[in-house]
This record gives sequence, C-alpha cells and structure tokens, in this order.
Amino acid sequence: MVKDTTAGSKIFDVLIVIILVVVALTCILPLWYTLAISFSTKSAAAGGQVSLWPVGFNLNSYKQLLQDNQFFVSFWTSIKRVVLGAGLNLLVVPLMAYPLSKTIKDFRLRNFLMWAMIFTMLFNGGLIPLYLTIKQLGLFNSIWSLVLVGGAQTLVFNVILAMNFFRNLPKELDEAALVDGAGPWYILLKVYVPLSAPVLATVSLFSIVYHWNEFLYGLVFMTREQYYPLQTYIQQVVVMLDPSTMSTDQLQRLSQLSNKTLNAAKIFIAMIPVLVVYPFLQRFFIHGITLGSVKE
Repeated sequence: MVKDTTAGSKIFDVLIVIILVVVALTCILPLWYTLAISFSTKSAAAGGQVSLWPVGFNLNSYKQLLQDNQFFVSFWTSIKRVVLGAGLNLLVVPLMAYPLSKTIKDFRLRNFLMWAMIFTMLFNGGLIPLYLTIKQLGLFNSIWSLVLVGGAQTLVFNVILAMNFFRNLPKELDEAALVDGAGPWYILLKVYVPLSAPVLATVSLFSIVYHWNEFLYGLVFMTREQYYPLQTYIQQVVVMLDPSTMSTDQLQRLSQLSNKTLNAAKIFIAMIPVLVVYPFLQRFFIHGITLGSVKE
C-alpha cells in the first residue's frame, strides 16, 4: 500500500485528527465537570463557581452515600441483578434468535412469531397491569421481579440483533453440519454460538447497562428499603432525605451537601461497574452491532 503524501492528504489527516480530538473532548469534559462538582462544596456547586477543577475539595457527597450498610446491601443486590439478568439474556437470546433466523420453509411459524414480538415493542400493557401480574405471581421484594421484567424489556431488540447476525453467517455451515448428521441443537451450540461472540458480547453489554441503571422497578416492586437495587437506593437518598430522623452529625453533613453534588457523586458511582466491564467487551462491540444490523 502506497501512502499518499500530497499536501491535500496531509491537510485532510490533520482535519480528521482535530475532529476526533473535539469529539473526544465533547465526551470527556462533561464527565470531568461532573466529577469536579462531586468533589466541591455545596456553596461552590450551587453558586456555579465550579469549572473543571473542584472548589473546596471534599468527599462529603461520597460519605453521604457510603456511610451506612444499606448502600453496600443495595450494591450487592444490583450485582446479583446484573449477573442473573445478563445470564438469562445469554441463555434466551440465542435460543430465540436461531430458529427465527431461518426461512419460512425451514420454520413455518417464523413470521407469526416475529410479528408477535414486534407487537410487544410497539404496544405496552402499562405499569398497572405489570404491577398486578407481579403481585399475583408473588414476586414482590424478590430479585426475580427485577430480572424477569428487565429481561423482557430488552429481549426483543436483542433477539432481532442476534437473529440478523445469525442470518449473515454462511449458509454452507448449516449444510455441511446437516450432511455430517448434526441436528439443530448441535448446530446451534457447536457452530453458531462459538461464531457469535461479537453479537453475544454486544447484547450482554446492553443487558448489563440496562439492569445496572434502571431504578423505577425497584420502587414499584420493592416495599422494603433493604431490597432496593443500587440505583433505586441512590435515587431515594437524593429525594427522600428526612431531617427530622437524622442525628446531629448527619444534619451537619447534610448542610454541606446539595442535590447537585450528590447527583454528581451518584453518576460516578453508577458508572464504575460499566467502566470496568466495557473494556473487556469493547473489541466485540462494533463488529457485533454492525454485522447484526445488516439484513439481506
């Protein structure tokens, strides 16, 4: 390959670098600003004095979130929710996507099931029927109410992504396996799944991010604070502080806090698990989502 060294090519390369730097700063600076606010004093944050460096550096916002055991209980609940939700996602998505990737000739109910799935994306039964269903199933204060409802919310999109990925794999793989006497289960587990690491990593990342960040269902299905996932607990800390139930030390810490600094701390605590997981899945992400989005 011969590298173009003309003046126009060099100018173009410089413009590309400048654009990429600007895009990177656009992503990084808001996060850095939020971090600076989380480490600043209440008065500095409320007065708009914080730019890109903390004013009156302190850890009061983080101490407010970390001062009691409930924070760690909720953190562990969210970890269990993510592990169970992502695991269930990895189990169900390939099992649904593989038959739906076949033609009508191979799977006659394909179109009917696809329309049934798409219907659930377009029309939602609403929160009240969902609440009554979970109540009838006896899943209040259960981690499974969060796992199952959250999994159902993201399932159809993930299945469509995986289905299109399967459809773009060479059809000769199926034909060769069938000639060798392999059945559908063997083909799925020994041929498709090993080749589907990019799309499975992608849908797992989507599932992890959803289960970690979602907080509403924790409020709806959990009647006791000790069952709250982390995001629900933090949301309650921010909006439900009751000064009448606080000790003198807690009131003193509260006087040093503002919703702005506390919300900034919440954002960064919520980001940590995703930042830890993402580097391991990032190399699969682009290939999985682009190939899975192509339809013949």
